[in-house]
Amino acid sequence: MRRAPRYVPFLILGGLLGIAVAAIITFGLPGDATYDRGSVFGFFMVMGVAGGVVVGGAAALVLDRLSVRRSSHAVVESVPEDDAGDLPDAGDRS
Repeated sequence: MRRAPRYVPFLILGGLLGIAVAAIITFGLPGDATYDRGSVFGFFMVMGVAGGVVVGGAAALVLDRLSVRRSSHAVVESVPEDDAGDLPDAGDRS
């Protein structure tokens, strides 16, 4: 039994972090007056999202490999149901 990470949340989180980094770079640092800040943000956002998705995917892969190492084996057996007469009657309350 092992708990494997779900990849989509890691990819989405990486993309959102890429957008945040793009915003910090665009609006936190002084820029050139010849370029519109919206255009600069769009350029860095595309690069940030792509890089963030790659980093998020890599993090999910690393955690998946760690979960394989920590996995344990379990044996599951089918247990036949007993007769209904062995169970106490639900309607018989004293």
